[in-house]
Amino acid sequence: MKHKPLFLCLLIMFSSTIFAQNITISFKLEDSTNHEVFIGASVRLLNTKKAIGGSADINGLVTLKNLPAGKQLFEASFIGYQKKQVEITLPLSDDKQPFVIALSASGEDLEEVTVTASRTNSRIEDLPIKVEVLGQEDMDEESAVVPGNVASILGDISIIHIQKTSPTNGNQAIRMQGLDSKYTQILRDGIPLFEGFSGNLGVLQIPPLDLRQVEVVKGSVSTLYGGGAIGGMINIVSKTPTSETPEFTGVLNRSNLKETNLNTYYAQKFGKFGMTLFAGVTDQKAVDVNNDGFSDSPLIKQFSFHPRFFYTISDKSKVNVGYSFITEKRVGGVVEAVNQENNAGPLFVSANDFQRHTVDYNFNHAFSDDNTLTIKGAISTFSRNFTEQSKFFKANQTSSYTEIADYWVAGKHKVVLGGNFTLENFNKPQLDSTQLVSYQYNTIGFFAQDDWQLFPKLSLQIGLRVDKHNVFGTFVLPRISLMTKPSEHFTVRWSVGTGYKTPNVFANQTPANSVTSVNYWNLSPLDMGIKPEHSVGSNIDVAYSTHIGEKFSVQLDQAFYYTNITNPVVAEASISGNNKTRLTNANYDINSIGTDTYLRLEYDAIEFYLGYNHTIAKRSGSGESAYLPFSPQDKFSLTLAYTVENKWRFGIESSFVGSQYLYDNQRVKDYVFWAAAIERKFGDHLSLILNAENVLNIKQSDYESVVSGTLQTPSFKPIWAPQEGAIVNLALKYKL
Repeated sequence: MKHKPLFLCLLIMFSSTIFAQNITISFKLEDSTNHEVFIGASVRLLNTKKAIGGSADINGLVTLKNLPAGKQLFEASFIGYQKKQVEITLPLSDDKQPFVIALSASGEDLEEVTVTASRTNSRIEDLPIKVEVLGQEDMDEESAVVPGNVASILGDISIIHIQKTSPTNGNQAIRMQGLDSKYTQILRDGIPLFEGFSGNLGVLQIPPLDLRQVEVVKGSVSTLYGGGAIGGMINIVSKTPTSETPEFTGVLNRSNLKETNLNTYYAQKFGKFGMTLFAGVTDQKAVDVNNDGFSDSPLIKQFSFHPRFFYTISDKSKVNVGYSFITEKRVGGVVEAVNQENNAGPLFVSANDFQRHTVDYNFNHAFSDDNTLTIKGAISTFSRNFTEQSKFFKANQTSSYTEIADYWVAGKHKVVLGGNFTLENFNKPQLDSTQLVSYQYNTIGFFAQDDWQLFPKLSLQIGLRVDKHNVFGTFVLPRISLMTKPSEHFTVRWSVGTGYKTPNVFANQTPANSVTSVNYWNLSPLDMGIKPEHSVGSNIDVAYSTHIGEKFSVQLDQAFYYTNITNPVVAEASISGNNKTRLTNANYDINSIGTDTYLRLEYDAIEFYLGYNHTIAKRSGSGESAYLPFSPQDKFSLTLAYTVENKWRFGIESSFVGSQYLYDNQRVKDYVFWAAAIERKFGDHLSLILNAENVLNIKQSDYESVVSGTLQTPSFKPIWAPQEGAIVNLALKYKL
């Protein structure tokens, strides 16, 4: 008994040691959708007086030490994601493996988690290059507001200007950073096929109903997809099946421009199989808005069909195959003749008929969680018949793209290595009203890109592409990007890259001067000595984002950019005076410098966007001071939306286009564009949408006569403002 006090002391000391042991636990924080790890996410121990917590390192790991034993409550959080609490009994039975916590994106951020064009499927916040994503909700809204094409929603972004290139057929082109549309590369599901003859008609007529998102990459991004992305790149991404429950959406639309659209979309998974199917019809009569006898909105008859099939071969291998068909008849001119479809009469009629067939495929095999092989490609045929009174032009183009790329993660490196082959085969009969000739271009390219996480808050992206063109030679394109995160709210990106553009008679939408026509009847074949264009571009982007409480989020972005293009290929009137147009290398450079600013606010059911773009795009050289035509120096964009869940949605949009010049520094009028929409939902399946575009009824014909001459031989002014005036449409949408 005399040893009992000593025994009790030892027992107390031993018990204290057990319950106050230095328990350590590691957490791995990742995205619940794509399992990308979070750098800078935090974990803290709750219900304790002493603050115990930490931030995730470069590997997404958080290690906490000196923890008490027993049941403990931890909370994980990351900006833009829902907080998550987990209860864990310490010590863990296996403390060698980290405890994984998967976080889900909060609210509207869920649809904008990954960017497919990056090849790494990285979160948008983790990309060293600046990407803006119009996500699933944007596509759903646009499918009823403007169901016929994606041009309208792209024009809502301040850095993008949609330019109408023809007063008769209504064709549109995209200008980014003040540059001509040929410097913007367009992809469909990561595949570039819209080049040359097949690229200047029908691209923006893709309906938004079967699209998942549109990715807009600003500035030069030559490494992965080729040198044509000088001003920027736009990747149009299709939907994929997500559930074994069938998904169906139908939209019926009618506008005051005598336009009728019927679009349908279906998707479903069947075990390892899955499919999506889009079909759409547009029927529109020609309309003369300003009563001058000529159509301001063309006659359009269009049909689109786009099925895709998906098969999961195994847990590591997947494949999908798609087919896209679009046929369109687009006619403008004297309204009386156009709507009677009388193309052979004496009155002026300009008619386009085209068909596009595309078959694409994508195969993915995961050797491991960190190594994926991708084989993808497409083949497309495009045929077009263009007539204008007694003149005619008929030709076709076959395009193909094949790519093999390997992506793997090695420590702090994410590497993409691959090669691709591009074919562009243009073929036309010898007897028509043009001097154009057949040609075949092919390019074989090799590319490598490394995303290197140098430090937890600093990453470096290095890229190199080498292309061999069968006519214009070899191009070596280096690129470098840096991204730093000084805090969880700020992100700074800087990049510089090179690019090239090979000459193409179908690429120059904008003539170099007012006396030059890019009409096919006047185009001459390429001169033997013409040279490719070369570019160097740099972008700086500073982004700030934060959440205030659970309902209020703020995004503020400020970008600066500069692009220099040497040996620009321009369309000029032939010096021989034979009314022909030739493509030639200008004796000046093209410089584009500007800023792009936007603010996004979301509070509960309210969404607000305000963007401002200022660009100075000019010729640069001896005695040159002309601004590039059709490039507004100032553009404001505003969007405001309010939602009453499952009942109402209200929205207004506005844009100001100012300081726009035509040829020889001729400034045109500034104008403001307003639009408004209201949607009423009836239960979970049915909704009615009333939309009004250009509610102020702004028209170029209010400022000048767009057409002069006779009904047989008219002359058209360049188009720099809306032609159609106010547009009102009513859509009925059914969703299952």
